[in-house]
Amino acid sequence: MTENYTINIADYPVMEHFYTLQGEGAFAGQAAYFIRLGGCDVGCVWCDVKDSWDANAHPRMTIENIVAAAQNSPARIAVVTGGEPAMHQLKPLTDALIGAGFRTHIETSASNIVSGAWHWVTLSPKKFKAPLSSELAKADELKIIVFNKSDFKWAEEYAALVPPDCKLYLQTEWDKRDEMTPQIIDYIMQNPRWQLSMQTHKYLNIP
Repeated sequence: MTENYTINIADYPVMEHFYTLQGEGAFAGQAAYFIRLGGCDVGCVWCDVKDSWDANAHPRMTIENIVAAAQNSPARIAVVTGGEPAMHQLKPLTDALIGAGFRTHIETSASNIVSGAWHWVTLSPKKFKAPLSSELAKADELKIIVFNKSDFKWAEEYAALVPPDCKLYLQTEWDKRDEMTPQIIDYIMQNPRWQLSMQTHKYLNIP
């Protein structure tokens, strides 16, 4: 079993936290409070938040302070992301968020056991470190980042492993969007069980 990163689960390394619109996937366009935890053991070469990788580079926040910050917004969805949030033991955090009236969502590659209580799990598997097979059944949403044409076959391999009611999304890697978005559209037209996910927050220039 992979060791979780956080030892003292009274607090977490937080790179940033902010109120915005969810930009991707099934809840795109909905207001949410984002909590980006530091620490990542995946290391995608095209990652757009590489500053999150080193957990020790970020200040630690107590659960009480994280929840209080979220409560200062009108949000009722709290999205825990990273980095790779599954490196941390998240049950104390999700218990506190749910107790404060939040829906809890996580965005994870599932490279570690996904702890905590979640209303929505977005699984975004990465080739750099495969998800744990035990965690695939937790996915409500499968989001495949398409970097090149071979990723369509890879996406189908994971679609066969997640629950049958899991929503399936294809999303271009941002720097390849001009090249890959037309190919994703064509693929979805031929395979309509998939949906298009776009990083709408980047087009809108919001966090």
